[in-house]
Amino acid sequence: MRVVVAGSSGLIGTALVAHLRGAGHEVLRLVRRPPAAPDERGWDPPAGTIQDGTLDGVDAVVNLNGAGIADRPWSGARKQLIRDSRNVPTDVLATAVARHRVPVLVSGSAIDYYGDTGDQVIDESAPSGSGFLADVCRDWEAATAPAVDAGARVVLVRTGLVLSPSGGLLAMLRPLFKGFLGGRIGKGTQYMAWVSLDDQVSALRFAVETDGLSGPANVTGPVPITNAEFTTELGQAVGRPTPFTVPAPVVAGVLGEMGRELLLQGQRAVPRALLDAGFRFRHDTVGDALSAAVGT
Repeated sequence: MRVVVAGSSGLIGTALVAHLRGAGHEVLRLVRRPPAAPDERGWDPPAGTIQDGTLDGVDAVVNLNGAGIADRPWSGARKQLIRDSRNVPTDVLATAVARHRVPVLVSGSAIDYYGDTGDQVIDESAPSGSGFLADVCRDWEAATAPAVDAGARVVLVRTGLVLSPSGGLLAMLRPLFKGFLGGRIGKGTQYMAWVSLDDQVSALRFAVETDGLSGPANVTGPVPITNAEFTTELGQAVGRPTPFTVPAPVVAGVLGEMGRELLLQGQRAVPRALLDAGFRFRHDTVGDALSAAVGT
């Protein structure tokens, strides 16, 4: 297949490009600077433009755009950037997919779509929740409407916390845990919907290739766990005890809305759509995923 990937320079995008090429697919990477390699094509989302000919003969577009949600405080300007960096590129790509009759659009979203779900097990049939990130995800997914209306097969990839050997969540947590500073957040009962980087990119490829999969798809490990359980597992993976607790009032007081949504809330989400479509996870448990990520 000929696949265009937007957001190819990020943690997931870089791994996905290599994975798709390893499976024999041709990959074109959208870049916002002047193209400097044969596989690059230029685009300017704010201007709504994509280099002429980019989507000619393309079988699928993968959209992984979006500014980070945990790397900077949520000022008003940052929250607007989080929204715009998702909605604007998605609308541009969905419109281009519709115009050029590209058969498939696989577009990013996040498990935060559901808001805080407590200990209730949820799949893709659950409604959207409340909160800033839930609002962002609703608008992000709605921006694919031009492609849906044109008859493209659109998969909305609701991604959980990606566990990677290089970058992402573990890049922040591993030094703390190795320095004997690991501990649960608040009561530790909030659920964490995790997924290994290997399974994340495999699921994206599966979404590109599998005709029977469309609509929302939770890309999370099959067994969600609580923050307390995750803390214990990560401590074991790096060979360190995890005796500490960060009180919830401290998290909320220091990080505000960002701390409440990212650290004190969670989703007990399962990947029903992927499993029903025949996807099989390489890492079925968080212990397997963490061992692979930290090299134990």
